[in-house]
Amino acid sequence: MKYRLSIVIPCYRVEPYLRRCLDALLAQSLDGIQLVCVNDGSPDNCLQILREYERRFPNVAVIDQENRGVWEARRRGIEAAEGEYIGFADPDDCVRPGFAETLYFAAKTCDADIAVCGFDRIDEASGKRYSREMTAFPYREFSFRQEPGLMLEVNAALWNKIFRAELARSMPEFSPVPHVFDDLFFSQLLYLDADRICFVPDSLVCYTVRKNAITGSIRPEHVQEVQTAMLALRDLCLRQHPERASFLDALAFLHLGISLMYRVSLNGKEALQKTLQKNMAYLDKEFPGWRTSSPLRLSFVLRHRGANRKVCLVCWIFRMHLMRLFFRVYNSMISRLGVDIKW
Repeated sequence: MKYRLSIVIPCYRVEPYLRRCLDALLAQSLDGIQLVCVNDGSPDNCLQILREYERRFPNVAVIDQENRGVWEARRRGIEAAEGEYIGFADPDDCVRPGFAETLYFAAKTCDADIAVCGFDRIDEASGKRYSREMTAFPYREFSFRQEPGLMLEVNAALWNKIFRAELARSMPEFSPVPHVFDDLFFSQLLYLDADRICFVPDSLVCYTVRKNAITGSIRPEHVQEVQTAMLALRDLCLRQHPERASFLDALAFLHLGISLMYRVSLNGKEALQKTLQKNMAYLDKEFPGWRTSSPLRLSFVLRHRGANRKVCLVCWIFRMHLMRLFFRVYNSMISRLGVDIKW
């Protein structure tokens, strides 16, 4: 391989953040790092900035394409990446010194397919830290093939992980790609043939929480898109790994029963009440194993050093039909205390 690590950076309307992101990555201590920047038809000055960095730094590669969305931009970046491992960065986030070197050598030491680090969620307006996450995983490493249920404890984002390049290059085609939660489905496809996963207990990424970010409230049609995509993901995974049925039921509950419904709760009480009822019926019909899934049981939590304890608790709340109260308390905690606990 020409490089140790390639970082794929999709760019669209991120001009105010782009130089900070690129400078932080170029200042990394790891020798042999490549930046693959994909300008996804951005109408601002992203391309001009990228071309400037491409002229100045031989390890910066720029791809310019018509706007096709972040999913296709990342796939195009993977095609151009020349690294032994591949990571991803969002231009409005920032990595800390040591990000690349720490993750790369952790992966090499453990012979891991994936290396994961912690991160801080930072409010853009105030600079306040909402939460610090993925720094207390109960194991230094684990085998996804032997313990798939532990993957519920791993956040779905791409930007705090590096992947063995073969995993990324062999990622299957997927359709339909939803307009929201695309990181979840992209990461699950990368996990498909992974085995060993290792963890660095340090916060090495600052994730920027923006008021106008796509991670705000969603429309009803987005709910249907995510539900349809989850069925497609299940079918694809079970064709290759039928032993993961229980994990996939638990995954559907985590992201459809909790994450998706939280986003719906931002639309107001009436929207949440209607969607909660429909969503429970959907889960019971399409993923009926969620009620008895091993990774959602207390016995799993006790056997695995507390892993999945939060999602196990919310599973009980969901069964008791107390989710509206749960989201009311949760949103109040965020707005009044400035504290966030991700589930």
